[in-house]
Amino acid sequence: MYHFDTWGIWSIDMPLFILDDSPRFPPPEFARPDGLLAIGGDLSVPRLLSAYRKGIFPWYNEGEPILWWSPDPRLVLYPKELHVGRRLARTMRQKRFEITFDQAFEEVINLCAKTRIDTGQGTWITREMIHAYTNLFQEGWCKSTEAWQRGRLVGGLYGVQIGRVFFGESMFSTVRDASKVAFVETVKRLQERGVKLIDCQVPTRHLATFGARLISRAKFLEEIERWTRSNPE
Repeated sequence: MYHFDTWGIWSIDMPLFILDDSPRFPPPEFARPDGLLAIGGDLSVPRLLSAYRKGIFPWYNEGEPILWWSPDPRLVLYPKELHVGRRLARTMRQKRFEITFDQAFEEVINLCAKTRIDTGQGTWITREMIHAYTNLFQEGWCKSTEAWQRGRLVGGLYGVQIGRVFFGESMFSTVRDASKVAFVETVKRLQERGVKLIDCQVPTRHLATFGARLISRAKFLEEIERWTRSNPE
């Protein structure tokens, strides 16, 4: 299934799991302090679903082997705790953007990658990742939200939904506040549909302003074990 190895480029004293063809994963508790758990495998639909159900996600650069992570602590947002600042609330009342759902998934994921590259941030959304998550979308596991302005896609986000958990992946914006509005509308829609937890993966100041907070990996795993087994309304 997997075996130990030591990859000195990350750590000289901690083992790293090497995945084989099985979609199974080692326990997330075996991850290194930085959250790195395993290397290798593939991005097939069964493996990705297995990973998300165990609180694991892929994150690597073009040209690298696939790296699998399970950080501790974990940034999450409970939809009922969503906070919308006054300025953003005013922008939303002005209805500057038309919001749609699942209408332009491939455009959204490609723009998430392109926008990061264009702004010099680099991206983990490789061609292989785009293909893999497009497959997830086609099978009904991935979701996207689109923000349009005068018929042009100017912001959006995508993620994976399993049961009552939404695992956020990435967002982009080419116009001020477009991704923020898309995010708020996504959270509201998810809450209406019975989603209990939104995974934001790693700490960011940006998501903290919306009410996202850190919880331990142990608590996160308990919650996704519960809520991924429960279908949304």
